[in-house]
Amino acid sequence: MIDGPYYVLTVLGVLGTGLVAGVFCGFSAFVMRALAALPPAQGVAAMQAINIAALRPPFMLVFAGSAVLCSVLAVVTFVLWPDQGTVELLLGSALYLLGCFGVTMVANVPRNEALAKLDAGTPEAAAYWPTYVSEWSTWNHIRGVASAAAAILYVLALT
Repeated sequence: MIDGPYYVLTVLGVLGTGLVAGVFCGFSAFVMRALAALPPAQGVAAMQAINIAALRPPFMLVFAGSAVLCSVLAVVTFVLWPDQGTVELLLGSALYLLGCFGVTMVANVPRNEALAKLDAGTPEAAAYWPTYVSEWSTWNHIRGVASAAAAILYVLALT
């Protein structure tokens, strides 16, 4: 069984990846649907405001902090190679780092940056909005599932 500081790191990994999964689940379940139902100018303006608010320390600490924690867990697992939980810890770390953090950087952030360059009330913003909602939401589902799966794998590593 995992114990000591390694146990604490794993529990923190469960909490961090689980919290991030919850945020992304909320966006997939209702936030993006609600924004898509608004007139494009209002949806664009609201999402632009959300994207700015997301960069504040409370979310970034959990999101980026979980990536750091997953990296530490992966390295420690390679170094210690515990008798139990090795596969779960390595898979959980890979899922969060690639499926959540990586997807965010290569799929969601570029779309957010493109949206930020548009004035909400313009025809260009209205034309881009349906594509943005569809593509951003698809990638959000993937990172949400990856985060949740990482949390579950970390819990399994503890059992």
